Amino acid sequence: MAASQLLDEREDERDNGSDNGSYHVMVSMEDRTHTQTTPTGRTRPYLDVPSDHVDDKANVNESRRLLNGFRKGLRKNQDYVHISVPKSTIIQTSSTSRLPAEWWKTGIAFIWAAFNLLLTTVMITVVHERVPDKSISPPLPDKFFDYVERVTWAFSVTEVNGMILVALWFVQWLFLKHKAIVGRRFFFLQGMLYLYRMITMYITTLPVPSMHMDCAPKLYGDSQGKVQRALQLVSGGGLSITGSHLMCGDFMYSGHTVMLTLTFLFIQEYSPRSLLWRFYHVICWLLSAVGVVCILVAHEHYSVDVVVAYFITSRLFYWYHTMANNQGLRGSPHNYLNRTWWNFAFNFLEKNVKMRVPCTFSWPLSIPTACFKNPCRSYSKVQSTRDE
Repeated sequence: MAASQLLDEREDERDNGSDNGSYHVMVSMEDRTHTQTTPTGRTRPYLDVPSDHVDDKANVNESRRLLNGFRKGLRKNQDYVHISVPKSTIIQTSSTSRLPAEWWKTGIAFIWAAFNLLLTTVMITVVHERVPDKSISPPLPDKFFDYVERVTWAFSVTEVNGMILVALWFVQWLFLKHKAIVGRRFFFLQGMLYLYRMITMYITTLPVPSMHMDCAPKLYGDSQGKVQRALQLVSGGGLSITGSHLMCGDFMYSGHTVMLTLTFLFIQEYSPRSLLWRFYHVICWLLSAVGVVCILVAHEHYSVDVVVAYFITSRLFYWYHTMANNQGLRGSPHNYLNRTWWNFAFNFLEKNVKMRVPCTFSWPLSIPTACFKNPCRSYSKVQSTRDE
């Protein structure tokens, strides 16, 4: 588009009618427009500028283009914030959600074990009154006793080995990361085994296995004396070396074999499989095996007592952990392990456990970080300025 403009240099003289020395200058200016392509693909006109300003304008346009691109990218992704999370944290969170502690269930399992242990102690005092005198009913024939003579100190070895294994398992359990789940499994199985033991010793009372056994005198109708004996047995841990176990009749099946076998199985199951740990497993297995053999060498139990105790303990442990470690078996209609009478208790304890419990360790007690902070040093900038 072109425009003409008339400039009168001497307008005053023209108005006065004098043309002397007057002249007129005609300036013609042409506004030429060019098209510029925008980042969006549209065109717009721009004014032709001198060549010395081309570089500056190009820099400005480039800056504006980059700024517009940054703003568009920011608006496009403004609803998303990328936070990098370590892989270990993700795995730990997933493991925690699939392996909840649920300490209250562990407490119920502990009460279950303590109740059956106490009830078994009461049952021993009842069965003791029914044990026939060894002069009337001599010990039953036992093939192991026919070939191995009795060793007096052997049973002390059994109880010492048992205490060592229990102590080792307790320390190992304290350092387990998922000790709540493992603890309730141990307490539940222990309670089940003592419940079965209480039933077997009550329905069939066996005579003493050896003539060397001296049983405490019968109390018959003395209820108070029976209660005192039961409390004495509990206070001494049911051990002969403490002098608390003076009653007879708890032969079928061996409680010492139960604890020796159960503690070893848990020690082996919830520990790594490295070479050093395998050496530890061998030591624990020797303690357990020597303790079981010494029961027979001491003639404190019939051979059938030990065999039945080992069989029931190991099978119950394997059945429970097979169901716990295989999620597909729980809802399978062809899983005959679900037909056990204690399956409802298993579902209660293992309902929220969605994976196999890994053998990971952690410190049993964690010190809060707040204990290392001094609240008197927690100033804000406003407080520090005000104090000054």
